[in-house]
Amino acid sequence: MKNPAIFFSLPPTQVEHKKLYGPIWRSRFGPFDVVNVASPELISQVIRQEGRYPVRSELPHWKEYRDMRGQAYGLHVDKGLQWYRIRSVLNPKLLKLEEVSAYAPVIHQVVGDLLQHIERLRLRSQDHTTLCVVLIVQCVLSVPAGISSILFEMRLGCLQEEIPKDTLKFIAAANDMLTLSETVLFLPLWTRNVLPFWKRFVQAWDNLVDVGIHGRFDHNMDAQVLAGKQVEGMYLTYLLSCDKLTLGEVYISITELLLGGVDTTSNTLSWALYHLARDAASQDRLYREIMSVCPGRLQPRSKDLSRMPYLKAVIKETLRMYPVVPGNGRLTVDNEVVVDNYWFPKKTQFHLCHYAASHDEGEFVDAECFRPERWLRGDPESYQHHPYSSIPFGVGVRACVGKRVAELEMYFALSRVNKRKDGAPTTEPKTRTLLIPSKPINLRFLPRA
Repeated sequence: MKNPAIFFSLPPTQVEHKKLYGPIWRSRFGPFDVVNVASPELISQVIRQEGRYPVRSELPHWKEYRDMRGQAYGLHVDKGLQWYRIRSVLNPKLLKLEEVSAYAPVIHQVVGDLLQHIERLRLRSQDHTTLCVVLIVQCVLSVPAGISSILFEMRLGCLQEEIPKDTLKFIAAANDMLTLSETVLFLPLWTRNVLPFWKRFVQAWDNLVDVGIHGRFDHNMDAQVLAGKQVEGMYLTYLLSCDKLTLGEVYISITELLLGGVDTTSNTLSWALYHLARDAASQDRLYREIMSVCPGRLQPRSKDLSRMPYLKAVIKETLRMYPVVPGNGRLTVDNEVVVDNYWFPKKTQFHLCHYAASHDEGEFVDAECFRPERWLRGDPESYQHHPYSSIPFGVGVRACVGKRVAELEMYFALSRVNKRKDGAPTTEPKTRTLLIPSKPINLRFLPRA
C-alpha cells in the first residue's frame, strides 16, 4: 500500500533538485528534517540497511485518529514486532502466486462488467466513440471493485446504473483523506481550532470506517466463522477464521487494504491506455500478442500471462513513467546507517525519490518516452538497468501487500479492452499524495473489425 505521509517533493521537483544538488540533499518540510536520495544505488543503500522491521515514516495524525476512536493501529501505525505480526498474517493470501490465481474468476467478472460499462457509455457519448478514460476506470477499479470483491466476497455496485450512496461515500472519503493527509501533517496543532482541515480529515476517516467496516464488514460477518466453525471463503473468511488477529485488527486491515486500491490500478490503466492510443505500433504489437495467446473471446488465465511479455512490459513501462507513489519514506530506527559515505544517526528520515530514479537518463535512455520494449529480454531496445531504478511496488518486507492482485487486475483489464483507442491530448501528471493525471484523458474507443 502507498505511504500517505511522505511525499516531500513533487515529481518534477525531484528531478530539478537532483540536477541542482546531486543525488543526495537535505531539506525541511514543516516539522520534518529530511534526507533525499534520488539515485537507484543510494535508494538501495538505504533499503538494505533498514533493519528487520522497517518504518516508512511517522504518521502521528493517523495514530491520533485511531486513539480518538479506540481503533487498532494496523500496518501504517504499528511498528516493530506488532507490525510484522499483522503483515505476516496478511501476506499469504495476497502475495503467493498460487493463492492470488484463485482470485482470477472474480477479477474477470469485474473486468467484464467494466467492458460492458465502457460500451454503454461509448454508445451514449455525443460521437459514440469518445470517453473520459480516467472517470470510467476510476469509477470501476479505484473504488476498488476488484479488491473489494476479494476482501468482502461481494460487489460494491460500482457498475450499476445508479451507484449506491455508500460506494460514492467511500470514494469521496478516500479522496478527501488522501488530499488532506499531507496538509494536516504539516500544519501546526494550533491551526486545528482555526482552520477546517483537521475536522475534515477526521470526518473523512469516519466515513471510510463507516462504509468500509460497518457498511460492509458487519453486514457480511459469517456467523459460522464467528462460532469457530471451518468454512470455505475468500479473504475476509480467511482473516476471521485464522484466529491470528483481533477483530479490531481485522477491521482496520480490511479498511487499509481497500484504501490501498484507490487510484492505483485505475491511474496506471489510464496512463497505459493514453500511451497506447498515441502509439499505434505499440498498440498493434500488444493486440497481436494478446490474440496469439487468447484468440477470439477467450479470457486469459493466470498461466497465460507468462506468454504475454509485451503486456507485462507495457505495465512496467507505465509504472516506470508514472510510479503510483513517486516518493516514499524510511525512518531509521534500529541502526545508524552510511549512505554515499555519509554517516546518519538513528531517527534519520529519508525520502526515497522513486520518480527521479525512474526518470534518470543514465538508467533509461530517452526516459520521457514510452518504450515498453526496454523491458523485453533480447529486444534491441532492452538493456541492463539498476534493479532499484524502478520499484513501483517497493521491495523487501515493506513491499506493497496488494502487488499481485493489482498486477492481475491490470493484466486482465488491459488484455480484454478489445477496442481500438485513437487520439488523445497531451496530459501531464499531478500529485494528490498519489501521482494522477492533471486533467481528464479523453480517448476514442472504436470496435475492432
